[in-house]
Amino acid sequence: MAELLYDLLSTSGGPSQAVADPSSLEYLKTLAAQPLASLESSEPQALSQSSHTLLLSLQALSKKSHKPIIESAAHHATLHKSLPALAASTAELRNAIPRLDNEAVRFSTTYNKSGENDVLARRKKALLLARNVERLVDVLELPTLLSTAISTAPVNYASALDLNGHIRRLHNLYPQSPLVASIATQADEHMRTMATNLILSLKAPGLKLAASLRTISWLRRILPDLESAAAPGKGSQEAQERVLGALFLVCRLATLMNMLHALEPLRELADQERARQKSLGSGNAWSGGQQTERYLKRYIEIFREQSFAIVSMFKSIFPAVGADGPHPPDRSVNGDSAGRAEDRDALEPLPPALATFPLYLVDMLLETLRLYLPTVKDQASRDSLLTQVLYCAGSLGRLGGDFGLFLAGLDVGSEAEEEWVEVVKRHRLLAGRLESIVGDPKEKVSK
Repeated sequence: MAELLYDLLSTSGGPSQAVADPSSLEYLKTLAAQPLASLESSEPQALSQSSHTLLLSLQALSKKSHKPIIESAAHHATLHKSLPALAASTAELRNAIPRLDNEAVRFSTTYNKSGENDVLARRKKALLLARNVERLVDVLELPTLLSTAISTAPVNYASALDLNGHIRRLHNLYPQSPLVASIATQADEHMRTMATNLILSLKAPGLKLAASLRTISWLRRILPDLESAAAPGKGSQEAQERVLGALFLVCRLATLMNMLHALEPLRELADQERARQKSLGSGNAWSGGQQTERYLKRYIEIFREQSFAIVSMFKSIFPAVGADGPHPPDRSVNGDSAGRAEDRDALEPLPPALATFPLYLVDMLLETLRLYLPTVKDQASRDSLLTQVLYCAGSLGRLGGDFGLFLAGLDVGSEAEEEWVEVVKRHRLLAGRLESIVGDPKEKVSK
């Protein structure tokens, strides 16, 4: 029924729709079910009321949502432009996907962990450096710590040598590292400074045996490191001992020379007296020589004290280096006395420093006596000086350096030869009495 009415209304009102509206069919069914009187009386009113209600709803909706509706309409108007642009972007993305895949494959192949790449190597080094930065800082601080240990007062030689030994071990473990090589170079410079300070301490005027032993022991530990830095693989313990012994004697000789040079004012007065004596001539009587006597007494006193101290300390510090010196090993093999010529040193064996050092000291003393002793003409003064010289010879004689026989060739003047003989006899007599009173220490020990 409702469909017939819908077809009738659609043919009379205009072109019919292919498919009926469900809401229209539902409304037509409702109209067909109502009586004719209801359709004429209540239906127009109901329709008017429904129309008014819908109008109010539309008004309320347009009031609250007019902005979204306007924006929706504007966006809807731009769809004809946006959709082609979206299609073009989609096509471009579709075309770029193969290139992206190729680049991803190339990146994974180039920067693979199993392969070799400069960029990855630099990154690995940077990461390794970041993980070990504290250790590197500690290593870089080693030269500063070594310099601090050397420059503090008093100098901490033990800590300085321990630090230098640690740097040496690092250098042996990592010989190709530029950083470790640079630190080792700085350490060598600081150790040279330390060795220089130790050598200067050997020139101290009031050097004692204990301080000498400590200084030489430090130098024994420093010298191998300095030699290995200068010429790796060279040097022996015997050669080091000879070097240290010669160094000790040279330093103490420099101290002795400085102390003797301090007598320069007295020596100038003695030179003036000697010049006056020469100006008077041999025919005139000379009764001076007081300033020369003062100079010689002070000279002999300093010489006796320092020479005895130098030789005695040397023998205490270097007991293995005797007067005969170390003998080189026999290089002959199977009766070949010639040995290998390339292994021999034409200058070996060198005499030990102590074998020639007392001779040099005695030559200094005898030269001074030959120069200034003839100026002293007073007998008592000459006797005192000669006795002092004999005591000096006896002092060195206790260490194996007696130069009493050299005094026989000393020119004291023809008029003083008998006097010189009497002084020697008196000295020997007093020395014999003293030995008889004190006794020989070796005999006391044997008893």
